[in-house]
Amino acid sequence: MDIFTRFAPFIQDYIYEHGWKNLRSIQVGAAETIFNSQDNVLLAASTASGKTEAAFFPILTDLYENPPQSVGVLYISPLKALINDQYERLNELCQDVDIPVWRWHGEVTQTQKRKLLKHPSGILQITPESLESLMINKHMDIPNLFHDLKYIVIDELHSFLRSDRGGQTFCLIERLSKMADVDPRRIGLSATIGDTKSAAEFLGAGSKHKTTVPKVEGSGQVWRLSMEHFYDNGPQADSNDFDPAQPVLDEKSDQAPNTADPSMAYIFEHTRGKKCLVFTNSREECEAVCQILRQYCEVKHEPDRFLIHHGNLSAAYRQTAEVEMKDEDSLMTTCATATLELGIDIGKLERAFQIDAPFTVSGFLQRMGRTGRRGNPSEMWFVMRESHPESRAMLPEIIPWSLLQGIALVQLYLEERWVEPPEPNLLPYSLLYHQTMSTLASNGEMTPAELASRVLTLHYFRNVSQDDYRVLLRHLIREDHIQQTENGGLIVGLSGERVVNNFKFYAVFQENEEYAVKSESEELGTIVKPPPVGDKIAIAGRVWVVEDVDRKRHQVYCHPVKGRIPAYFGDVAGDIQPEILQRMNKILTEKKQYPYLMKHATARLKEVRDTAKTSGMLESNLINLGGKMWCLFPWTGTYAFLALERLIKIKCAKRIGLRGFNSSRPYFMQFAMDVSKEEFLEILVEEANKDFDSLELVYPNEVPVFDKYDEYLPDELVRKEFAHSILDIEEMKKCVNQLQ
Repeated sequence: MDIFTRFAPFIQDYIYEHGWKNLRSIQVGAAETIFNSQDNVLLAASTASGKTEAAFFPILTDLYENPPQSVGVLYISPLKALINDQYERLNELCQDVDIPVWRWHGEVTQTQKRKLLKHPSGILQITPESLESLMINKHMDIPNLFHDLKYIVIDELHSFLRSDRGGQTFCLIERLSKMADVDPRRIGLSATIGDTKSAAEFLGAGSKHKTTVPKVEGSGQVWRLSMEHFYDNGPQADSNDFDPAQPVLDEKSDQAPNTADPSMAYIFEHTRGKKCLVFTNSREECEAVCQILRQYCEVKHEPDRFLIHHGNLSAAYRQTAEVEMKDEDSLMTTCATATLELGIDIGKLERAFQIDAPFTVSGFLQRMGRTGRRGNPSEMWFVMRESHPESRAMLPEIIPWSLLQGIALVQLYLEERWVEPPEPNLLPYSLLYHQTMSTLASNGEMTPAELASRVLTLHYFRNVSQDDYRVLLRHLIREDHIQQTENGGLIVGLSGERVVNNFKFYAVFQENEEYAVKSESEELGTIVKPPPVGDKIAIAGRVWVVEDVDRKRHQVYCHPVKGRIPAYFGDVAGDIQPEILQRMNKILTEKKQYPYLMKHATARLKEVRDTAKTSGMLESNLINLGGKMWCLFPWTGTYAFLALERLIKIKCAKRIGLRGFNSSRPYFMQFAMDVSKEEFLEILVEEANKDFDSLELVYPNEVPVFDKYDEYLPDELVRKEFAHSILDIEEMKKCVNQLQ
C-alpha cells in the first residue's frame, strides 16, 4: 500500500470510507506510471476492475497538489449516458475538495456551459461530437479553456479503434493541443483490448509522450455462459426434449402472435424475478423483442417488467431505463442495443441475454461485462434463432451461421485471448473533408498553405499526399464548399455553410434523416422514413398510430395502440474479421464439444457437422449444388469477401462463364459457371496473384459512396478510398491461395 500514502488525503478518505482493504494491481500500476513518469498510459483490464479509479486517483491527486489555471482534465466518452454516469462518480470523489466536474453535451443547460467558460477549471466531460462543436463555435475560448490542460482521459478506447469517429477524436486532440499550446498526457481506458501494443500506438499517435501499459495481474475471471438454439416454431433440433404443444402464449388470444416463439418464451421465463439485460444487434430487433416480451406479460396477466434502451429513444426514455437499472431492488429487464454495452454502472445485474451472435469479440466481452459486478461471476445466455429451412433449401441456407459465429467469438477469446485489433483507415478522405471544413469554420480565412499545414500534419492523415489534398481543395472550390477570396485566402463557401451550420455536421458517423416522434406532450424518440397518416410505427417498445406528419419540422404525432409491427431505423450489418470466419470453419471440422452449449444447440451443432461432412465442405471450399450451380465458402472477413466478389465478377467472369451470382456476405457466394471446379480455382488463383491496382476492382462508372462525407468528395478520391481502404486485397489474396 506504499502508493496509498502518495494519494491526496481526500482520496485516502474515499478508500477508507468504501472499506477497501487493498488496491488492485491496475490501480497500483496506473498510479506508479502517472506519478513517476510523463508517459501516456493505456489501462487495459476487465470490466469492473477499477479502471476509472485507477486513472483518477493519481490524476485528482495531481490536480489537488498543483491546481491548474484552466480545465485540467478533458474526459472524452463515446456516450452521453456514460458521461452522466461518470459525472456522478467523479462528483462523489471530489465532493470535499475544490475540483469541479463539468459536462458538455446537448442535454446540458446553457447556464452550466456559460459558467465553465467563465471559470474554466477541474474536469470537463465531453463526447467527440460536442468537442467538435466546441472547437468550431467557441474557437476563441479554446486557449483560455485549456491553456493548462494536463490530461486527456479517453474512456472505452476500444470503441474508437476501428472507425473514423476514432480518427476524428484524435484529430481534435491534436488540434486542441496546438490551439491551446499544451502537451497533455493521454490516458486510455478499455476492458476489451487484445493487442495492447497496437492499441498503445494508436493512443499515442501524434503525441510527444511515449505510451506505457502497466502490467495487470490476471484476476482469474469466472464466467457463467450458456448458448441455446431455437427454431422459431415446430420441433427443435433436439426434438425429444421439445413439446410444441406447450407454447407460453395462449394462441387463441387475439393478442398473441399466430405461433408462440420458443426463444422469446425462454427469455420471458428466465428473466422473471431477476434484473437482466437483453442485447440485440439492431434497434429494429430491440423494438420487436420488447414488444413481444411485453405482450407475453399482457397475455400472462403479469405486470409489465420490460424496459427499452437504444440510440433513437428520447433522453427521458433512456434515462428512465438507466435509473431503473441502477436501483438495487429493481427486477426489471431492459432490452438494449450497444448503448448499454459500454461502461455505465448499472448495479447488480444478474444476467445478460444476447439474441443471435454479435459481430465482434469486443462486443461480446463488453456485453458479458455488464454482469458480474459486486463480486458475482459474469453471466451471459446466448439465444440463437433460426427458421426451419424450406424443403428445397440449398446447402448454404441450412447452415446455422449465427450459432457458428457465436461459438467462434467465445472460443477465440477463451483459446487465444483474441480481440479485434485497431484498424485505422489508410486513406480517410471522408474525414479529411470533415476536418478541412471544421478547421476553416473555426479559424476563418486561411491561405491554402496554412490550411494544408493545419490538416495534413494531423497524424491520422499521414498517408494522404499533397497532390490528393490539392485535388480535394480544387473540387471543393468548384462546388462552392470552399470559396477563394480576392487575396487568395480560403473561407467556407455557401454550399459548405449549409453542411457545416447543421448540427449533424459534428458527427462523422452515418445518420439517417430522422423525425421526432411525439404523443401528446411525451417525446418518444426518433424514426427514419415516417409512414403515411393512419399507419402504425414501432418505438419505445410499443406500437403507435400516426396522426400527423410535419415534414417541414421533421415531427410525427401519434397515439398508442395494441399490436406488433417491425420498426425501421436504418441499421446496417457489422464488419466481421477473418479470424472469426476461420474459427467458424474450424468448428465444423473439429469434434470438440463446448461445455456452454445447451441441448438444442448441441443437437443443432451435431446436425451441421454431419451436413458439412456429407456435403464435402470439409474437403473443399467450392461445392456443387447441382448442374452448373456452385457455392463458394471463402471463410474470410467482410472486406476481403467483398474484394473476392469483385475479383470473380470483374476479373474472372468471362473466363468462367459466370452468371446468376449472389452472395450472403461474408458467409458464402452462389453462382452458375461453365468451367469445372479445378479450372475455376486455377483461374481464380492466377487472377488474384497478378500484379494489379486495387482500383481495377471498382466498376468503370462506379462511385462507391461508403462514408458520411463521401458525397462531397471528387469521384476519383471516393474510388481511391474504397479501393485502398475498404477492399482488403491482401487478405483476399491470402484467402484465394488457401482455397481447395
